[in-house]
Amino acid sequence: MNPIPIERHPLSPFLPTNAKVLMLGSFPPQQKRWSIHFFYPNFTNDMWRILGLLFYKDKNHFVDLKNKKFKEEEVIEFAKTKGIAFYDTAVAVRRLKDNASDKYLEIVEKTDIKKLLDKLPLCKAIVTTGEKATEALCKELGIENNPKMGTYEPFLYKNREIRLYRMPSSSRAYPIKVEKKAEAYKTVFEGLYNIKQD
Repeated sequence: MNPIPIERHPLSPFLPTNAKVLMLGSFPPQQKRWSIHFFYPNFTNDMWRILGLLFYKDKNHFVDLKNKKFKEEEVIEFAKTKGIAFYDTAVAVRRLKDNASDKYLEIVEKTDIKKLLDKLPLCKAIVTTGEKATEALCKELGIENNPKMGTYEPFLYKNREIRLYRMPSSSRAYPIKVEKKAEAYKTVFEGLYNIKQD
Protein backbone atom coordinates (compact mmCIF):
# COMPACT_ATOMS: atom_id res chain seq x y z
CA MET A 1 0.00 0.00 0.00
CA ASN A 2 1.30 3.46 -0.89
CA PRO A 3 1.90 5.49 2.31
CA ILE A 4 1.66 8.84 0.47
CA PRO A 5 -1.89 10.20 0.84
CA ILE A 6 -4.01 11.04 -2.19
CA GLU A 7 -4.96 14.70 -2.50
CA ARG A 8 -8.19 15.60 -4.25
CA HIS A 9 -8.54 18.89 -6.13
CA PRO A 10 -9.65 21.60 -3.68
CA LEU A 11 -11.38 23.79 -6.31
CA SER A 12 -14.29 23.22 -8.68
CA PRO A 13 -13.77 23.88 -12.40
CA PHE A 14 -14.33 27.56 -13.20
CA LEU A 15 -16.31 27.46 -16.45
CA PRO A 16 -17.99 30.72 -17.53
CA THR A 17 -20.30 29.94 -20.48
CA ASN A 18 -18.72 32.80 -22.49
CA ALA A 19 -15.21 31.31 -22.16
CA LYS A 20 -13.07 31.37 -25.30
CA VAL A 21 -9.98 30.01 -23.53
CA LEU A 22 -9.56 27.15 -21.06
CA MET A 23 -6.41 27.44 -18.93
CA LEU A 24 -5.20 24.09 -17.62
CA GLY A 25 -2.42 23.63 -15.11
CA SER A 26 -1.50 20.33 -13.46
CA PHE A 27 -2.64 20.75 -9.84
CA PRO A 28 -2.66 23.58 -7.27
CA PRO A 29 0.11 23.91 -4.68
CA GLN A 30 -0.54 22.97 -1.07
CA GLN A 31 -3.01 25.36 0.56
CA LYS A 32 -0.37 26.72 2.94
CA ARG A 33 1.08 28.46 -0.15
CA TRP A 34 -2.19 30.10 -1.25
CA SER A 35 -2.79 33.84 -1.22
CA ILE A 36 -6.30 33.56 -2.72
CA HIS A 37 -8.91 30.81 -2.96
CA PHE A 38 -8.76 30.52 -6.75
CA PHE A 39 -6.51 29.22 -9.49
CA TYR A 40 -2.81 30.20 -9.54
CA PRO A 41 -3.04 31.16 -5.84
CA ASN A 42 0.66 31.12 -4.95
CA PHE A 43 1.86 34.74 -4.65
CA THR A 44 5.15 33.82 -6.32
CA ASN A 45 3.30 32.45 -9.36
CA ASP A 46 3.17 35.01 -12.17
CA MET A 47 -0.07 34.09 -13.98
CA TRP A 48 -2.05 37.04 -12.62
CA ARG A 49 0.87 39.37 -13.38
CA ILE A 50 1.00 38.02 -16.96
CA LEU A 51 -2.72 38.62 -17.44
CA GLY A 52 -2.41 42.05 -15.81
CA LEU A 53 0.27 42.98 -18.34
CA LEU A 54 -1.70 41.67 -21.32
CA PHE A 55 -5.07 43.19 -20.51
CA TYR A 56 -4.13 46.31 -18.49
CA LYS A 57 -0.42 46.89 -19.33
CA ASP A 58 0.27 46.62 -15.59
CA LYS A 59 1.77 43.53 -13.99
CA ASN A 60 0.47 44.64 -10.59
CA HIS A 61 -3.13 45.19 -11.73
CA PHE A 62 -4.32 42.15 -9.73
CA VAL A 63 -1.66 42.43 -7.02
CA ASP A 64 -2.23 43.69 -3.49
CA LEU A 65 1.40 44.64 -2.85
CA LYS A 66 0.81 45.75 0.73
CA ASN A 67 -0.65 42.41 1.82
CA LYS A 68 1.39 40.27 -0.60
CA LYS A 69 -1.60 38.59 -2.18
CA PHE A 70 -3.74 38.78 -5.30
CA LYS A 71 -7.03 40.71 -5.41
CA GLU A 72 -9.35 37.72 -5.33
CA GLU A 73 -12.63 39.46 -6.20
CA GLU A 74 -11.06 41.34 -9.11
CA VAL A 75 -9.38 38.19 -10.42
CA ILE A 76 -12.67 36.23 -10.41
CA GLU A 77 -14.69 39.10 -11.90
CA PHE A 78 -12.09 39.55 -14.65
CA ALA A 79 -12.13 35.83 -15.55
CA LYS A 80 -15.94 35.80 -15.56
CA THR A 81 -16.31 38.99 -17.65
CA LYS A 82 -13.59 38.19 -20.19
CA GLY A 83 -14.60 34.56 -20.45
CA ILE A 84 -11.52 32.64 -19.31
CA ALA A 85 -12.07 29.17 -17.84
CA PHE A 86 -9.70 27.50 -15.38
CA TYR A 87 -9.05 24.01 -14.14
CA ASP A 88 -6.28 21.40 -14.02
CA THR A 89 -5.49 18.14 -15.78
CA ALA A 90 -5.60 16.10 -12.55
CA VAL A 91 -8.40 15.78 -10.01
CA ALA A 92 -6.39 13.59 -7.65
CA VAL A 93 -2.63 13.32 -7.12
CA ARG A 94 0.05 12.06 -4.80
CA ARG A 95 2.66 14.66 -3.91
CA LEU A 96 5.94 12.79 -3.92
CA LYS A 97 7.83 15.73 -2.39
CA ASP A 98 6.70 18.55 -0.11
CA ASN A 99 6.58 21.19 -2.83
CA ALA A 100 4.47 22.48 -5.72
CA SER A 101 6.63 21.11 -8.54
CA ASP A 102 4.87 19.19 -11.32
CA LYS A 103 7.89 16.93 -11.49
CA TYR A 104 6.94 15.35 -8.17
CA LEU A 105 3.22 14.91 -8.83
CA GLU A 106 1.88 11.44 -9.48
CA ILE A 107 -1.48 11.71 -11.23
CA VAL A 108 -3.95 9.32 -9.61
CA GLU A 109 -7.11 10.51 -11.40
CA LYS A 110 -7.17 12.54 -14.61
CA THR A 111 -9.68 15.28 -15.36
CA ASP A 112 -12.32 14.47 -17.97
CA ILE A 113 -11.31 17.27 -20.35
CA LYS A 114 -14.05 16.39 -22.86
CA LYS A 115 -16.66 16.96 -20.17
CA LEU A 116 -15.20 20.44 -19.58
CA LEU A 117 -15.21 21.23 -23.32
CA ASP A 118 -18.86 20.17 -23.56
CA LYS A 119 -19.68 22.92 -21.06
CA LEU A 120 -17.69 25.53 -23.02
CA PRO A 121 -19.36 25.85 -26.44
CA LEU A 122 -17.37 28.98 -27.40
CA CYS A 123 -13.95 27.64 -26.39
CA LYS A 124 -11.39 28.09 -29.18
CA ALA A 125 -8.15 27.50 -27.27
CA ILE A 126 -6.78 25.41 -24.45
CA VAL A 127 -3.64 26.68 -22.75
CA THR A 128 -1.38 24.35 -20.80
CA THR A 129 1.17 25.84 -18.46
CA GLY A 130 3.32 22.84 -17.67
CA GLU A 131 4.90 19.84 -19.34
CA LYS A 132 2.89 17.31 -17.32
CA ALA A 133 -0.38 19.09 -18.18
CA THR A 134 0.50 19.14 -21.90
CA GLU A 135 1.40 15.46 -22.02
CA ALA A 136 -1.75 14.45 -20.13
CA LEU A 137 -3.90 16.50 -22.48
CA CYS A 138 -2.37 15.21 -25.70
CA LYS A 139 -3.04 11.64 -24.54
CA GLU A 140 -6.60 12.48 -23.49
CA LEU A 141 -7.48 14.22 -26.77
CA GLY A 142 -5.51 12.00 -29.14
CA ILE A 143 -3.17 14.79 -30.27
CA GLU A 144 -0.15 13.14 -31.90
CA ASN A 145 2.40 15.93 -31.59
CA ASN A 146 2.97 17.74 -28.32
CA PRO A 147 3.11 21.45 -29.19
CA LYS A 148 6.52 23.00 -28.66
CA MET A 149 6.87 25.84 -26.16
CA GLY A 150 5.15 29.00 -27.44
CA THR A 151 3.28 27.18 -30.25
CA TYR A 152 0.00 25.32 -30.71
CA GLU A 153 -1.42 22.18 -32.28
CA PRO A 154 -4.93 22.34 -33.77
CA PHE A 155 -7.32 19.45 -33.10
CA LEU A 156 -10.94 18.68 -33.85
CA TYR A 157 -13.44 18.09 -31.09
CA LYS A 158 -17.02 17.40 -32.15
CA ASN A 159 -16.50 19.36 -35.40
CA ARG A 160 -14.98 22.30 -33.53
CA GLU A 161 -11.42 23.27 -34.31
CA ILE A 162 -9.62 24.07 -31.08
CA ARG A 163 -5.98 25.03 -30.60
CA LEU A 164 -3.89 23.48 -27.86
CA TYR A 165 -1.26 26.05 -26.84
CA ARG A 166 1.84 25.14 -24.85
CA MET A 167 2.90 28.19 -22.87
CA PRO A 168 5.82 28.81 -20.52
CA SER A 169 5.13 27.91 -16.93
CA SER A 170 3.99 30.89 -14.87
CA SER A 171 5.93 29.48 -11.92
CA ARG A 172 9.06 31.33 -10.78
CA ALA A 173 10.83 27.97 -11.02
CA TYR A 174 10.80 28.69 -14.77
CA PRO A 175 13.34 31.52 -14.69
CA ILE A 176 12.18 33.96 -17.37
CA LYS A 177 11.09 37.55 -16.72
CA VAL A 178 7.34 38.04 -16.42
CA GLU A 179 7.40 40.46 -19.38
CA LYS A 180 8.96 37.74 -21.56
CA LYS A 181 6.32 35.25 -20.46
CA ALA A 182 3.58 37.78 -21.27
CA GLU A 183 5.01 38.09 -24.80
CA ALA A 184 4.47 34.35 -25.30
CA TYR A 185 0.95 34.40 -23.84
CA LYS A 186 0.04 37.33 -26.09
CA THR A 187 -0.15 34.89 -29.04
CA VAL A 188 -3.13 33.20 -27.37
CA PHE A 189 -5.08 36.21 -26.18
CA GLU A 190 -4.37 38.86 -28.81
CA GLY A 191 -6.71 37.62 -31.53
CA LEU A 192 -9.44 36.18 -29.28
CA TYR A 193 -9.78 39.18 -26.99
CA ASN A 194 -8.88 42.10 -29.18
CA ILE A 195 -6.19 43.31 -26.81
CA LYS A 196 -4.09 46.10 -28.24
CA GLN A 197 -0.37 46.15 -27.67
CA ASP A 198 1.92 49.13 -28.26
